[in-house]
Amino acid sequence: MLQALMNLLSLCLRPFGNGGSESSVVGVSREGKDGLLWYRDFGKYGSGEFSMAVVQANQVLEDQSQIESGPLGTLVGVYDGHGGPEAARYVCDHLFTNFQGFRELSKYWGNLMRSLERSALETRFYSHLSKDLASITSRNLSYVGILRLCDYAAIAAETRGIVTVETIQRAFRATEEGFTALVSDQWSTRPQMATVGACCLVGVIHQQTLFIANLGDSRVVLGKKVGNTGGIAAIQLSTEHNANLDAIRQELKELHPDDPNIVVLKHGVWRVKGIIQVSRSIGDVYMKHARFNREPIQAKFRLPEPMNMPIMSASPTILSHLLHPNDSFLIFASDGLWEHLSNEKAVDIVHSNPRAGSAKRLVKAALQEAARKREMRYSDLRKIDKKVRRHFHDDITVIVLFLNHDLISRGSVQNPPVSIRSALEH
Repeated sequence: MLQALMNLLSLCLRPFGNGGSESSVVGVSREGKDGLLWYRDFGKYGSGEFSMAVVQANQVLEDQSQIESGPLGTLVGVYDGHGGPEAARYVCDHLFTNFQGFRELSKYWGNLMRSLERSALETRFYSHLSKDLASITSRNLSYVGILRLCDYAAIAAETRGIVTVETIQRAFRATEEGFTALVSDQWSTRPQMATVGACCLVGVIHQQTLFIANLGDSRVVLGKKVGNTGGIAAIQLSTEHNANLDAIRQELKELHPDDPNIVVLKHGVWRVKGIIQVSRSIGDVYMKHARFNREPIQAKFRLPEPMNMPIMSASPTILSHLLHPNDSFLIFASDGLWEHLSNEKAVDIVHSNPRAGSAKRLVKAALQEAARKREMRYSDLRKIDKKVRRHFHDDITVIVLFLNHDLISRGSVQNPPVSIRSALEH
């Protein structure tokens, strides 16, 4: 029902960038391509400048990413798919629309509540004139009561144009419900869709607040100036959900105290039920709904015991961060980057070089490290084609946002809209 409502509402909405076509994008440099590497070296968005890059390793690119920036703020998303590209593509197509839709819906609800309350008070005043009017009063007050069941405080804030944690949570929930419905619709013809998922990292800049929402093991790192020394500190803002982390294994054990195999160490890697490393995602419905954990999905995904409760979650960890003038830039990236570069190394690369090409520079640094680990030259790694390349590194997506605090303090109303996505496949 929630997704159906969002689908209806989305027909009336348009994103910040008027649909994301190339002609509608303002302040964005031309894209480039170098083998399996795609990039936009430099562009402008509502709160500053950005750099964006992605390199493909899988036969079909499983990473997706987007930047949406306009009068109400900026949203950036990195979606790292696994098992196939479908979940990441679905998130890229729907999460921002859902986010926008809930903001518009909250405004509508807020206006409706105020209208009903005014109507109820006026009708109550004149109710002695007519029993019919008294009946209307009762109905109106009932409607107001129902609407108040929806988080009134959050809706009141959203009605004033303020982004809240609840807005983001609802957008994630609607996206998860929509993808689950898609899997259900295609179950008879494409049952493997039940085993497809995506890690989902989202940043929202609204006024002077940064919201970070995360599912899975993508990561965002803040480059923060250290006083007047010219130095820079790397501060990780996202919480990761990977079974290789002690805290995540403990969380899973507490949620499933009667399951001794909720996390299993296989070949030196901790996995949820011995299958998957991440504990939260969009998709992976075979680990969330028993009706999808059965034939005809592949045996390696089927659990030997009944599923009494969801094993994986689509509830994001959300952080809010009040932006400070010393906050210089943000690095959003899929785990393919962080597998080869530390937070400190990545921040130092961005800080020590020109802004243009920052994302591409980070990707190349990760590829050079991947080549070094395999005792080969970077030039030889570049010659390896997609699919085989996956044995050396994962798909890697990087978005660097540079923060202009003059623009942030003024708001982005006067800045041109930006709507951009990475290419679907190279």
